[in-house]
Amino acid sequence: MQAKVHLFTRLILCMCLTVPMHAYCEEFDWSIGGYAGQHYDTAPAWILEGDARFAKQYMVAITATKTIWRSKTLPLSLEIDGMFGHQSGVATLQEIGIAPVVRWDGFPWNETLRTGLRLAPLGVSYTTSVSPLERGATGKGSRTLNLLLIELGFALPATSSKEVFVRLHHRCSIYNLLNDYGANGEDFLALGYRYRF
Repeated sequence: MQAKVHLFTRLILCMCLTVPMHAYCEEFDWSIGGYAGQHYDTAPAWILEGDARFAKQYMVAITATKTIWRSKTLPLSLEIDGMFGHQSGVATLQEIGIAPVVRWDGFPWNETLRTGLRLAPLGVSYTTSVSPLERGATGKGSRTLNLLLIELGFALPATSSKEVFVRLHHRCSIYNLLNDYGANGEDFLALGYRYRF
């Protein structure tokens, strides 16, 4: 299975590198948007396997992004993503986060559907209180944790500044590097919209 995943990844990368430069997304330096999602209590990757148990905890958030670097030869850029969110349901609290994000825009079907993949493995997230969903077996938890996000955005070529996206919003202790309370953190699967300019 792992060999098939590596082969698929190489094929996609080769296809993307053969796409002419004019097929990449327009260059936008800023964006603003919002997203909403629901908490699920399994590890981030498990949702891709269809094994996610959703909890009655919800988030709405606003987000802003600034591009700080763009490759001259590849459809690759580095952005800073900031967010402010409100959670409600099991617990009510607010969250603020910031993370550097790598964005890849080089997909071969971009002339039909503009697609952007955004990855941020390391960021900072702070909540106004510790959610009961983030407490370990001892009842302890942290307000400050790592912020990880994985996102796929889609836009029509004629209106490429208007993007709809699916985001995995994840808080964690980076395998107990930040604390050893034994809690997974929080995961939200969210849908959003952003305007790029």
